[in-house]
Amino acid sequence: MTSRSAGLALALTFAALAAPALASAADAARGAKLAYTCLGCHGIPNYKNSYPIYSVPKLGGQHTAYMVAALKEYASQGRPHPTMHAQAVTMSEQDMQDIAAYLSGQELKATGRAVGTAPKAGQTCVACHGNDGIGILPEYPNLAGQHADYIEQALKAYRAGQRKNPIMGGMAAPLTDADIKALAQYYSSQRPGLCSADNAFRKADRCPAT
Repeated sequence: MTSRSAGLALALTFAALAAPALASAADAARGAKLAYTCLGCHGIPNYKNSYPIYSVPKLGGQHTAYMVAALKEYASQGRPHPTMHAQAVTMSEQDMQDIAAYLSGQELKATGRAVGTAPKAGQTCVACHGNDGIGILPEYPNLAGQHADYIEQALKAYRAGQRKNPIMGGMAAPLTDADIKALAQYYSSQRPGLCSADNAFRKADRCPAT
């Protein structure tokens, strides 16, 4: 790990530890009753966002704390997406926790074994997202197995300042389109990986072994 990567990881760790504690324990059973509209997109494998066209992200196996943070960003329009904003702005923090717990199921665990070698542009990324695509803290998203085109879309949105996150904006700013494509392909190929919250996932409460 480079000194820059180590410094970034340490700074983000302190920031995460300083974040306010969640209000109360998540209730996945309650989340199942609230998440029916979410499943219209996230419960269908390979479902596409209409415009611009890219794959709707897989949420099965994702870190619940990250999902709550993402919902808050959609609610505040730190992430621009009209449909997600309309959904998230109506949720209480407890709603967000419960829905995230239901859609995530069993969170992915780090294996310490990467598929292939991280591209050169990813030497900083691994400080938070790991070599195997598993976020090192619950507040960091798991990227393993995520749709490559979704990762590309997200990184380009951070690079353009459309997603308002100063750390990710700074990390994405120097990336070329080729860098972004390489990173997306690398992380999407990691296993075990995220999965859609479809019927099979919800029955097992976990992503299938791959």
